[in-house]
Order: sequence, then C-alpha cells, then structure tokens
Amino acid sequence: MNIGITCYPTYGGSGIVATELGMELAARGYDVHFISYANPIRLDTAIPRIHYHEVEVSNYPLFHFPPYCLALASRMAEVAECYHLDLLHVHYAIPHSIAAHLAKEMLAQKMTGGRRLPFVTTLHGTDITLVGMDRSYFPITRFSIEQSDGITAISEYLRNKTIDVFNVSKPVEVIHNFVNCDLYRPGEKRAKRTTLLHISNFRPVKRVLDCVRILREVRKSVDARLLMAGDGPDRGPAEMLAHELGVSEHIDFLGKRDHIERLIPEADVLLLPSEIEAFGLAALEAMACAVPPIATRTGGTPELITHGVDGFLEAVGEIEAQSARAVELLTDDVLYARISAAARKTAETRYCTSRIIPVYERMYERIAG
Repeated sequence: MNIGITCYPTYGGSGIVATELGMELAARGYDVHFISYANPIRLDTAIPRIHYHEVEVSNYPLFHFPPYCLALASRMAEVAECYHLDLLHVHYAIPHSIAAHLAKEMLAQKMTGGRRLPFVTTLHGTDITLVGMDRSYFPITRFSIEQSDGITAISEYLRNKTIDVFNVSKPVEVIHNFVNCDLYRPGEKRAKRTTLLHISNFRPVKRVLDCVRILREVRKSVDARLLMAGDGPDRGPAEMLAHELGVSEHIDFLGKRDHIERLIPEADVLLLPSEIEAFGLAALEAMACAVPPIATRTGGTPELITHGVDGFLEAVGEIEAQSARAVELLTDDVLYARISAAARKTAETRYCTSRIIPVYERMYERIAG
C-alpha cells in the first residue's frame, strides 16, 4: 500500500507522531510519502520506503499571506497521481484536512472514470481545542473533519471534545499515541537521582516557567538540576525567570534535540506541567524509558498516567504539589523503583508500536477498500 502523510514538520506532538507512524509503516513494507513544506524534524529519509516531497509556496506580491493550503493540495494531488497513493493520512485538521479534500476532488475529476483518493484525519489537540474553536476557523474545521473518510483522535478526551464542540456526525475512532519500546528503553540506573527533564515546544500552554519554579522548590531539599529540551516563544522568559530565581546555573537549555530517546534515560523524573494535554506524548516516551512523569490532571493525561501507580498527576499551577512529588521520587528508593517499573510496564502493555500500529493498518485497509 502507498500512503501519503502530511503533518507540521516542527517540534510538536502531531508532527512527531506522524513521523514515527510513517517510519513504522515503512518498516512493515508500506511505501510512505511525506508531503510538507519542510522535512519533519524526526524523519530519517535514508530509511527504505520513505520518501519526502516538498511543498513550494510562491510568494507573489498580490498575496498578503502565502496560500500554503492551495499549494499543499496541488502537491498532494501530484504525488497521489505520480506515485499511485492509496490514501492520504493528514495530522492536525487545519489546513491539512481541507487540503486533502481538495486533492481528492482534483484527482477524481482529472483521472479517467474518476480516481478515488480517501483520506484519514488524525486530530491531535489544539487543532480542536484552540485553532478549530476560533470563530474564523470553526466552520472550515467542522467541514474538513466531516469530509474525512476516517477520523481518529489520540485520546477519549479529544474524541469527546470534538463531538461536543463540532457536533460531528461521523464516528471518531480513538487511536492512542504510541512508542517504540525497543528504541525507548531504560538506561542504567544511577545511585543518586538528581535530574529533572522537560520536553516541549515551549509554547505558553506548556507552562515551561512552572518547571523553573518547580526546580527552585525541589532544590530546597535535593541538589537537583533541570534539563529543558526544545525551543519556542517561552524559552526567553524561562531563561530570565531562572536568572531572577537564582537557579540559572542549575538549568541546561538544550534547544531542539535529535534522538530524544538518548536524552530521556539521562533523566530521573519528567515534568509535564501543561495547561492542557490531549494525550502527553513526552510522558509516554519517558515512561517507556522507566522515567516517572509528574504531569497535570488535565485533558487526556489521566488516560495515560494512573496517579500513584506509574506517575503522578497534580492540578495545573500547583507548584508546591508537583515539587513535593519530585522530591519524593528523587529521595525515596522504594517508591522510585515501584513507579519506574510500573511506568515501563504501562508503555509496554498498552502503547507499544506492536499494539497500536496494527490498529492504523486495519483502518487503512477498511478505508482504501
């Protein structure tokens, strides 16, 4: 089967999931064609059966904003025709699903007798809870979702939110995010635990400044340090806050990192203090590495993390509570061993690629006919 995948190529959960999915499918014998304006951040184009097609957007003076959606639709149709794609799988509704719909209509009219190009839309979170709810995008978001031949959401929370907000009549199938448990695996355990880790795109919704405040509180009990992986608009404010709180020498701002699977085992605890998370991919990747997550009880994270079993959940903005959990994990050997082992077990038994990828495969077969 030949599959086209479109995602945002930047440092964010939707692009990471799409990229990892494509590489897993290629390993299973599918030909996978990525169609985007840049090479996705984790995509290794040297992998057999992986192909990348750049979308070029002309910036004519007439256009105040470059019409990426139209260029994307044209490129989707071209790639589908040239490489005989069986379906498109787009990640993040706007503008990818509307571009896929246009490509589908273009191809149906161009080919003799009409060529069917079904497409699947996977919803990831802010395309529903933030962008899609904007008055300017609400009607087109709902339309594009309804036109999809298959709709998936990464959590029950997001599925219910989509149905409630957009009154979607088509079924929305929950297919949780996944992790390669062979690639993401525990590292050697250290005698002394001191390292906290945060991974995100540093947008305000991730509350990265809370990580800095948590470190300050934790350091009152433990000689801890914090690794901050990623980049985005709140990196500067986080660096300034670290300076103001006197903890800057104990924080490493690492920027965007390749091979995050090598970084996570260097940490002892993951911090995920987000305002909202549709699922919490960073937490899952940490759990696969036997690194316990401390996350906020919001969105889809309670579907992933069982409080007190394989991680901890606290209220958004509760710095003291999150800090106290971190201190517990860093100082209590018995507790850490139990939570760490349970975190790895959750990843292995519920979210490994061997369990999740076949669900996508069955959907593809059903939709492609």
